[in-house]
Amino acid sequence: MSFARNNPLSSIPPVTLNVLIAIVVMFVFQQILPPYNPVIRYFVLFPIDSNYFYPWQLLTYGLLHADFMHLFFNGFAIWMFGSQIERQWGEKRYSIFIIACIIGSGILHALLSNAPVIGISGGVFGLLVAFGMMFPDARILLLFPPMPIKAKYFVMGYAAITLISSVTPSNSNIAHLAHLGGAITGFLLIQYWRKKPPFKFK
Repeated sequence: MSFARNNPLSSIPPVTLNVLIAIVVMFVFQQILPPYNPVIRYFVLFPIDSNYFYPWQLLTYGLLHADFMHLFFNGFAIWMFGSQIERQWGEKRYSIFIIACIIGSGILHALLSNAPVIGISGGVFGLLVAFGMMFPDARILLLFPPMPIKAKYFVMGYAAITLISSVTPSNSNIAHLAHLGGAITGFLLIQYWRKKPPFKFK
């Protein structure tokens, strides 16, 4: 019996696996390095009008996470939804998609928010939109309440909550604008690939 058959990671598509490894490795570095380490600071996404903003932060912020639960839930979603999407699209298109969602998420947040942000949640929201559009009738088991729901309804409901939250004043530390940016980017990119509105093709 080969090692690959005994290795649970072998069933995860390569791009999804590399993303998971990257965010775990960076989280370990976050725990090892002292707080407010300048190396970590340069990875955080700051508002565009801030003196601390650098263009590469539009991608690197997705590698950092605030705590273990933040990392766990994002990683779980990437594994659960990203694996299926990558198998459907292949490595190249999937890579373009998740990178675009992270950057699109970062741009919207950096333009409209005055707070720094970390986490790959914007990319996750792009994956949620993609999953809902590709597998609309697939059933997702909710935790609260514990009931199954079709992916298309789950995505529409979550998107509505995110949209309302992004325009409603709140003291929470949740980056709703980043989530919204990832979802919008994912939707627009899929519509572009499908040659559907709002894009026009001759």
